[in-house]
Amino acid sequence: MAADEQTEGTPAGGLLLTGEAVAIELPVARLGTRTLAIAIDAACQYGLVYVAQFAMTGLLISGDTAAYLVGLLLTIILVFLVWPIAFETLSRGRSPGKFALGLRVVRDDGGPIRFRQALVRGLVGFALEWPGVLLGPIAWIIGLITLLFNGRAKRLGDIAAGTIVLQERLPDRGVRIPDVPPQLQPWAQTLDLTRLDDELALAMRRLITRASDLRLPALLKLEAELVAEVAEVTAPPPPTGTPPAVFLVSVLAERRRRTLQRSAERRAAAAKFSQQTAAVAAAAFPAATPETPAMPDDPAVWAKPASTEPAAATGYRPPA
Repeated sequence: MAADEQTEGTPAGGLLLTGEAVAIELPVARLGTRTLAIAIDAACQYGLVYVAQFAMTGLLISGDTAAYLVGLLLTIILVFLVWPIAFETLSRGRSPGKFALGLRVVRDDGGPIRFRQALVRGLVGFALEWPGVLLGPIAWIIGLITLLFNGRAKRLGDIAAGTIVLQERLPDRGVRIPDVPPQLQPWAQTLDLTRLDDELALAMRRLITRASDLRLPALLKLEAELVAEVAEVTAPPPPTGTPPAVFLVSVLAERRRRTLQRSAERRAAAAKFSQQTAAVAAAAFPAATPETPAMPDDPAVWAKPASTEPAAATGYRPPA
């Protein structure tokens, strides 16, 4: 969303393009969450370096200092340069710390980052933003100033790569999706929702629950885009004159109703199967009755005195 479409008094946000090219407005990740994500990533990285150093202690013991230093240098390059680039490329903008805090790196236009953006971020981070590599602690001060005073909380790597970090996982605001309006229930019950996937349904839910945070022009634009996407994967079309917001709410509410209904049917089927299994087991293995003969492990059987009659053929006699 353009800057002039932001809600007044709210932090600048960014767009995340879903797989169906649906634009979802998300808030920019700020200093606190980004710092915590960096701390998680740094803990993982320094842990890997420590393990590598421990594994190479044999080189120091044997006096091969040069091999140890070469191995340590390669470890640092792999952990602090290759590791973040590979992670962000393969996971479309996530690292362990970002995944833990619900953050994602995207391009400035909202699309997923590629290898080129991840490479630029990784190179700038390795050369300029990690203390002791080139600029030392001065890099942290520069990065902090950039995060605080940049309108979209960009660090040096984001500025160079043309990326932005968004808060993808938002807290639940307690906004409940309304039920299908009574006049639309006959139509909703005939909807074919087999092609409505989870990602598009999530985009609908985010728009509905965050509608009050958007200015009217931006809200109408996002509604129109989502209505077009949903209309392509659902049938039949809604009755003539159905407002876009009501159409989206009805489709999402009907999808939720069917999901809950299927869950209830599965639970009922599981309970019925359990009852039938118990009935079959009871019929196959009836409980013991007073007329049931004693089993060999009954103490009464083993309590009988042993016979004192000697064995005729073998000469075996029971002990006295």
